[in-house]
Amino acid sequence: MTTTVIFLLLTTLTTIPTTYSTPPKFPCHPPHNLYPFCNTTLPTQTRAHSLLNLLTLSDKINRLSNNDTGIPHLGVPPYEWWSESLHGIASNGPGVSFSGGPVVAATGFPQVIITTSSFNRTLWGLIAAAIAVEGRAMYNVGQAGLTFWAPTINVFRDPRWGRGQETPGEDPVVVGAYAVEYVGGFQGGRVEVVGGEKGGRRRVLSGGGGGDELMVSACCKHFSAYDLENWENYARYNFNAIVTKQDMQDTYEPPFRRCIQEGKASCLMCSYNAVNGIPACADRSLLQKARTQWGFNGYITSDCDAVATIYEYQNYTKSPEDAVAIALKAGTDINCGTYMLRHTKDAVDMGKVEEEVIDKALLNLFTVQLRLGLFDGDPLKGKYGKLGPANVCTSDHKNLALEAVRQGVVLLKNDNKFLPLRKNAVSSLAVIGPMANATDALGGGYTGVPCSPTSIVEGLKRYVTKTTFSSGCLDIACTSNAGFAEAVSISKQADFVIVVAGLDLTQETEDRDRFSLLLPGYQTALVTTVAATSKKPIVLVLTGGGPLDVSFAQSDPRVASIIWVGYPGEAGGRALAEIVFGDHNPSGKLPVTWYPESFTKVPMNNMNMRPDPSRNYPGRTYRFYTGDVVYGFGHGLSYSNYTYNILSAPNNLKLLKSLKTKFNNILQRKKGLHNYLYVDELEEQHCDSLRFQVEISVTNHGPFDGGAVVMVFARAPGSFKGAPLRQLVEFERVHTVSYKDTKTTILVDSCKHLSIVNEYGRSILPFGDHTLLVEDIEHIVSIVM
Repeated sequence: MTTTVIFLLLTTLTTIPTTYSTPPKFPCHPPHNLYPFCNTTLPTQTRAHSLLNLLTLSDKINRLSNNDTGIPHLGVPPYEWWSESLHGIASNGPGVSFSGGPVVAATGFPQVIITTSSFNRTLWGLIAAAIAVEGRAMYNVGQAGLTFWAPTINVFRDPRWGRGQETPGEDPVVVGAYAVEYVGGFQGGRVEVVGGEKGGRRRVLSGGGGGDELMVSACCKHFSAYDLENWENYARYNFNAIVTKQDMQDTYEPPFRRCIQEGKASCLMCSYNAVNGIPACADRSLLQKARTQWGFNGYITSDCDAVATIYEYQNYTKSPEDAVAIALKAGTDINCGTYMLRHTKDAVDMGKVEEEVIDKALLNLFTVQLRLGLFDGDPLKGKYGKLGPANVCTSDHKNLALEAVRQGVVLLKNDNKFLPLRKNAVSSLAVIGPMANATDALGGGYTGVPCSPTSIVEGLKRYVTKTTFSSGCLDIACTSNAGFAEAVSISKQADFVIVVAGLDLTQETEDRDRFSLLLPGYQTALVTTVAATSKKPIVLVLTGGGPLDVSFAQSDPRVASIIWVGYPGEAGGRALAEIVFGDHNPSGKLPVTWYPESFTKVPMNNMNMRPDPSRNYPGRTYRFYTGDVVYGFGHGLSYSNYTYNILSAPNNLKLLKSLKTKFNNILQRKKGLHNYLYVDELEEQHCDSLRFQVEISVTNHGPFDGGAVVMVFARAPGSFKGAPLRQLVEFERVHTVSYKDTKTTILVDSCKHLSIVNEYGRSILPFGDHTLLVEDIEHIVSIVM
């Protein structure tokens, strides 16, 4: 990714004039522009209260649905709160339309799980900023709202989860980092590249995402402990997630805390499920923690019909009116659906909820709308008024989508350096598989209409004119082997064979979890049959967001290479071909563990992260899982070989004198001996004294320039109950040059990065030898008195 592309992206706000065929309707249009809430010189809260004071109870209740029908007597037009933007402007929500207006498509970026595989913060923020530009442009022609319900930042806990593809993976550090970058870039944060064109360093500066004004609004979802759709007798609508304090504090909540505190998200979505017996949208302690402890400044929406599920599915209340009342009192400000519209008036009349509670909800909603400029007059005359159709599907955005696939695709296996193929050595190519000639299906869940989708077959044909295709299976389910004969026939005639297998949305999606980690139907037989009859070993390309047990191919010498493309979006076909033929050096790393099929014996409803040997429970994710893996978290090969060295890092960290005194006082107060400190009892100066830098060198020993992902892990000293096997401290993507060294520096904050969470849900910083790990290199840092 070049600096030029970055600056072009960030200057599109002002450089492209546009004419509009359907401008959006807006409040404060004469003669309704004299109300105080239209006065842009007044503070936001003053304007919000001004609007609230003009409303009747009926007016107020009509604001409690995603489909706001407007306030005609005040000149306020209807507004649809629900638009989607997970990895591009999507058509899932009613706020977005690709018909009836000048915008007929939007850039289709890779699904989040693949973009995350790049481990490139810069890339994440730039994609979010590009989506925001397209969203605001579509709003200006009446084809989208300004409140988008993304990103999905639940931890990918179980490999069967149908929506794991939407997440940034299994590690809370990575998920939290992605949340910060997405929200900061999306809501209007400026992006500054630090450390070179491809180094991957970035920061979001103040103004936009962190300030009062919003370009568009992002929503962190689904809060909390949501990661089950439909498994055995459990469904997301009635599931009660039993979560320990330890797991909640170090796994489920951290991404949301960072999304709010660092990303400054303006929306939070509560989930369908209950957490420890209380439906999330009815849990006051859960929702108010976001406001009072984390400083959340925005509105809280229910997932769609999640207020209804409090009564209808969770049976938590005795009536619909009780469900509405408890949700509003808990802090749910708006209901996606009509349940509040239908039952709030009765709830008020019955004395179950006070009008003042509704007022608080509306102030949160109005404040976000005011920050978006919805009451500032004609939006086409505002700061973002020049955006329009010419800013959607731009060459810059499509190139950014291409770069995201290049960096995110993961090379899982490459025996004897089979790849890349030499262009002049391939006269014919056979491409086989039910996803090989697909385009729209490569987008995954929550997609819109892509600008210029390219299938895998089309991408490869750019390199090899004589490319033949056979689906082998009728569809991804592959319930018949009737198409094998044609697949075998074309594979025998080709110089090289690529088989595209894996998953699509018929196997994994919202409301659909998988029951197996194996390739669906006869797909495994298709791979092995073609591999047995082709002239040379084959290349296996895997689609889908969830982990797959492909151990059969991992150990088969007839399958020379395995590539995971996930759901690569509209540029997937081109990017894959570039990697196969060596025009791009793969560098993606798995953000999730790939488990064997035996893991499906683990109950999906068991939320515990830690293993329990007494129950043959192996734990979850690389931090705690004790079983075998097919491919581990962070696995990913390259056409270059890299070695890593820790050039400098301290051996000992000594506590400040003031911290020693504080520590001794703590010990005296607790009347016992402890080999750790409680992080929440430390002052900022104490944690500052325990920060240090680790300088790392990466040596590229191959003939290709390429990206390398530096991951620093830590292992705690001693044997603390439930301590991770290792945990990610920090990561950095660096650009390397063939046969040269590249250096990077990682800042380690001991209070944050070397602490662990005890069984009571409190963060502790152990004394003793902490082990830092970079690939196979270890370094001991001792924290001593």
